[in-house]
Amino acid sequence: MFLETLKQIFDTFGAQIFVPFIIFIVALFLKVQVKKAFFAALYAGIGLQGFTLLLNAFIPVIMPVVQQMVESTGVKLPVFDIGWQATAVVAYSTEVGMIFLGLGILLQIVLFLARWTNIFQPGDLWNNYSYMVWGSMIYLITDSMALAIGCMIVLNLYSLLFSEMIARRWSTYFNYPNCTIVQLHHVGTVPFGIGMNWILDKLGAGKINLSPSDLQKKLGFLGEPIALGLLLGLFLGIMGNLKELGTLASWGEIATVGVATAAVMAIFPKVSGIFAQAFLPLTEAAKKKGKQGSKSREWYLGVNDAAGYGEAATLISGITLIPIMVLMALILPGNEVLPVVDLIALPFMVQGLVAIMNGNIFKVLVSGTIWFSLGLYLATYTAPIFTQVATEVGVSIPTGVLLITSFGILTKPIAGLIFLAFLSQSWLLIGLVIAIYAVSYFLFKKKKEAFYSYMENMNSRAA
Repeated sequence: MFLETLKQIFDTFGAQIFVPFIIFIVALFLKVQVKKAFFAALYAGIGLQGFTLLLNAFIPVIMPVVQQMVESTGVKLPVFDIGWQATAVVAYSTEVGMIFLGLGILLQIVLFLARWTNIFQPGDLWNNYSYMVWGSMIYLITDSMALAIGCMIVLNLYSLLFSEMIARRWSTYFNYPNCTIVQLHHVGTVPFGIGMNWILDKLGAGKINLSPSDLQKKLGFLGEPIALGLLLGLFLGIMGNLKELGTLASWGEIATVGVATAAVMAIFPKVSGIFAQAFLPLTEAAKKKGKQGSKSREWYLGVNDAAGYGEAATLISGITLIPIMVLMALILPGNEVLPVVDLIALPFMVQGLVAIMNGNIFKVLVSGTIWFSLGLYLATYTAPIFTQVATEVGVSIPTGVLLITSFGILTKPIAGLIFLAFLSQSWLLIGLVIAIYAVSYFLFKKKKEAFYSYMENMNSRAA
């Protein structure tokens, strides 16, 4: 009963309510004036609501074009991508998922208060479903509640570590003071992104300056963010209407997608600026506390991934990856997944890579192509398990579809490897996964400042 009530609260009050409440409480704790604390919280709510309104207007415009592009290939693969929304429904509908709903929140709060992590993850509670879906699949196969819960806890520990590793870089790049992303399905790119950034720089890719500011210098007025948005939207519209280019209706849709993408490029920074204002009083209060000799703590609030969606390099990289990943799905030997619904989520999914690579679109595209291609194989393997879980909780399988998956959630290689270790029920493999986490955690904590400096210096050299 308690967990059902908790779920109803999450469904009723979204991030635009939770985050302001948290900010208000934290601001008062830092002795910010009540008026400033109130407006900080209100700015956060307005910003998050603005992101939601913007995305809810943009995605319905671009989604039909993406689906038409996929359908125009004529290829029928046995595993259909039903999208992250349906995956969340599955996660919140299983017994083990509901147990972790309460347990996960408690774990995240305790780890923060105990200073095990400097990430306050409950700022984005809804996305806990990403742990719950992996745990639900473990429980289905092993019938072991202990293994399922253990898997979700270990996944949560890894994602908190990755979130803290990228926290300062994400906060700096996206210009949200003391904020970071915490979603398991996004922060899993962090170790891969750091390694790929180093490799690509060694291969000379760092010399290929392809950030929004570089494009603006090279292309003149066509390099302006809104012009790039227009061109990108027109390109995507044409890709989705290749078979209908002789009709007036297709060009109407192409033009609409172009202007809609340009609109996101123009409006998003303004909403982003409002959201960022929410954290200024907290930052100032924390600095004052430090100057007064109090034991200061650098901490980061977990925010919804919508906060980075429309940033120029993120949106350009994500949308450009849409046709690339459709092509990869068609040509990769052994892949059985046809990404469809979650393709539009790619700008959410590349945020970690964009921050690590300081907005270098070329490096993000290369890394993203490799990362998400590996994920297609993982989703191919897990599709039968996920389909069975979804069927048991009443999810309808689309007509003519054999298996289902989520390109946005179930294609994460690191999460998948942890899942496979617990699925094996081998205590050796499970112990190895835990040992790797422990070593990584203590090395990072010991060398944290050196690590953060390395991340910033690496991007300074690339710039």
